[in-house]
Amino acid sequence: MNPPSAAQPRWPTPTSEAAHGVFERDRWKDRAASDAWTGSMLKFLLWLLLLVLCWPLALLALILYPIVWLVLLPFRLAGIAVEGVLDLVRSIVLLPARIMRLGQN
Repeated sequence: MNPPSAAQPRWPTPTSEAAHGVFERDRWKDRAASDAWTGSMLKFLLWLLLLVLCWPLALLALILYPIVWLVLLPFRLAGIAVEGVLDLVRSIVLLPARIMRLGQN
């Protein structure tokens, strides 16, 4: 493995990946969207298997799923709010380092 050179900075700088909006987090978002589709398809196939093996239980699951989803919705909204607050705190804590990094160029 070669050490990073001046042409290839080790960390994103304003002139490298960060300027183009390519962050590691963005890459994970794309992968998460693909994984969500795969997870949905797997759930559907498992439900079809349950429908074949035990159709009353599959129908009960089909009826109860929206009710459980509605009960869990407030917890999901609270999680989104907490994630937003933690992202804000992270941005505030990392702001001095970003300012110092911009001052170097």
